Amino acid sequence: MMCTLRTLFLKGKFPTAAAWKEVTRSAQATATFATGPRQNDTTLYEFRTYDIKPSMMSAFMQLCKENFHLRTAHSELVGFWTYELGGLNKVFHIWKYDSFAHRTEVRSKIAIDKLWQGDFISKALPMMDKQDNEIAYLVPWCKLQKPEKEGVYEMVSFQFKPGGPAVWGKAFRAAISTHVNTGYTKLVGVFNTEYGLLNRVHVLWWNENADSRAAGRHMAHEDARVVAAVRESASFLDSQINMLLIPAPFSPLK
Repeated sequence: MMCTLRTLFLKGKFPTAAAWKEVTRSAQATATFATGPRQNDTTLYEFRTYDIKPSMMSAFMQLCKENFHLRTAHSELVGFWTYELGGLNKVFHIWKYDSFAHRTEVRSKIAIDKLWQGDFISKALPMMDKQDNEIAYLVPWCKLQKPEKEGVYEMVSFQFKPGGPAVWGKAFRAAISTHVNTGYTKLVGVFNTEYGLLNRVHVLWWNENADSRAAGRHMAHEDARVVAAVRESASFLDSQINMLLIPAPFSPLK
């Protein structure tokens, strides 16, 4: 049908109402076989993780504190954290872009930014052992939240079985919702990877401190609703890992 429509347009003719109706019906039928809700918002998030040489961690953070304003002049930094638990001598930061074209534009500009390259990149690279990045979207049922006060963050990364949100999305959302409803923690964002490991979801939580998080978890695991929802979601899970993150002084998310 799409080839037929293209032929009509090339000949300067317009399809009939019946033809358009058939295209709509076909698109709806195709959507039935999608792996999850359509991603209509082009906003994307880049997750970056750097492994820093142990002896250089303090110097690296000081370098970031003094110079990261040069980078944030080009695009929005969502948050910047150091690993406290679940990893050592690592930093993690999230960048927000309007689209892939926007990211390309920004990356092109910072590559020729002499201040950024000279004052930060040339000094930072020798301090690093490794760099990783992922591209993710916020899931359609979640908006990015900013906590009202300072605290600590927990990033939980779930690796699901192949199939996409159409397979595991409903059960996973229910598990997240039951934790939110306990009230012991604040949901900051739920992100589904687009580049990197697929069928991977990152959930970012805020807690007042590590002890309030631990107490809340113990309480939640005695809630029958939480237990039932987690068990259902876990049936689609391959693995998961979590990290306790401390926001840097210059992080927008505190």
